[in-house]
Amino acid sequence: MAETDARPVESDSGEQPLEADRLRDLLLAPGYLKILAFSAVVGVPVSLVAFWFLAGLHQLEHLVWADLPHELGWDAPPWWWPLPLLPIAGVVVGLVAARLPGGGGQVPASGLHAGGAAPITLPGVLIAATASLPLGAVLGPEAPLIALGGGLALLFRNLTRGPATPRTTALLGAAGAAAAIAAIFGNPLIAAVLLMEVAGAGGPQLFAVMLPALLSSGVGALVFTGFGHWTGLETGSLSLQLPMPFPRLDAGDVLWTIPLAVAVAVFLHPVLAVARRVAALVAKGVVGRTTLCAAAAAACAALYALITGRTPTDVALSGQATLGELAADPHAWGVGALVAVLLFKGAAYALCLGSLRGGLVFPALFLGAAAGVLLAPLPGLGLIPGLAGGMAAATAATLRLPVSSVVLVALLLGGTAMMPVVILAAVIAFVTTELLPRHASSG
Repeated sequence: MAETDARPVESDSGEQPLEADRLRDLLLAPGYLKILAFSAVVGVPVSLVAFWFLAGLHQLEHLVWADLPHELGWDAPPWWWPLPLLPIAGVVVGLVAARLPGGGGQVPASGLHAGGAAPITLPGVLIAATASLPLGAVLGPEAPLIALGGGLALLFRNLTRGPATPRTTALLGAAGAAAAIAAIFGNPLIAAVLLMEVAGAGGPQLFAVMLPALLSSGVGALVFTGFGHWTGLETGSLSLQLPMPFPRLDAGDVLWTIPLAVAVAVFLHPVLAVARRVAALVAKGVVGRTTLCAAAAAACAALYALITGRTPTDVALSGQATLGELAADPHAWGVGALVAVLLFKGAAYALCLGSLRGGLVFPALFLGAAAGVLLAPLPGLGLIPGLAGGMAAATAATLRLPVSSVVLVALLLGGTAMMPVVILAAVIAFVTTELLPRHASSG
């Protein structure tokens, strides 16, 4: 067999090399293999830092919302419990945003960003997330973790005196972010897919970016999982324990998924629009308005608990733990409680997205699951298909990343039996969201 010419091959027009040759040129570019090796190494410290960060957040949350109420004689936090906590978070985040480099990280209302944070911004990111998440912010830990992972990768690059070029900054930032994403979502695959969609790259350039990210996330997930087993500490889990086996999908499940996805997207559209307006409002008076928005989110949780007689943690916090409870025992939630949690948690979510620091994913998953359970009694729609479709629709509508939403929900469910419903819901919700009018933030 004749040897293949390794030189770039031009097209018939004599202009562009073949994709395979472009990829080969990228992989053989000076320093790329060193970046790839460094990505494997950097996944280890990033995953260890992510582990202790998540474990610390989990322990603080348990202390504030379980241990302390129990010590004071309550089986669950009383209805007023969020009222003093979230304003404290607002004051701390407002001060960080006003006085520390980087403002404590990206405002979550602006969406999910995969770029590495500058190392100088990391203290502010850690302080803002630690103040927001355990004290009841309706946000998840993924955005601070992405900033932390990317920033640590760049910090290690600087400590080892590696070349600080735009290319190495982008690749190592993506690698560190991927290792952190793999830690929170429990799987390197979702890290790779999520970064692929967030980066919006394609062709050989996509492979060049994704190889360091995939390698770093794989190594990081291995270290993270092993370290968790060794220490016995909990960081939270995304796997759901469903109350029944996966049913066989029928025409009713598929047909009902379409209006379900549209309804979820239409419900979340004003939530996200309000979040952007809150972010613009807060930017004009950081400390005072951040505190006011956090207090309003606390009032949402308190009113929900006062009206329904349930715990305020249904509305406060990210919803990760409550999502597991909802999936395991959906019949424990009446129609009134489901409607109330959608309204009050949706409002608190919008307020926290625009003012505090955290991620979009976990509350969106919970809101989608609650909507799916609420609509599951519709004739022909099953409980688990409704749950799966609701989560996929809410994630796609919030993140505007349909492929990542499908992969995330499939991993969350622990199987592919619901994949047709999940894909349909994600696509319908994404298209619906894109067709709805965009609301520009005020200011």
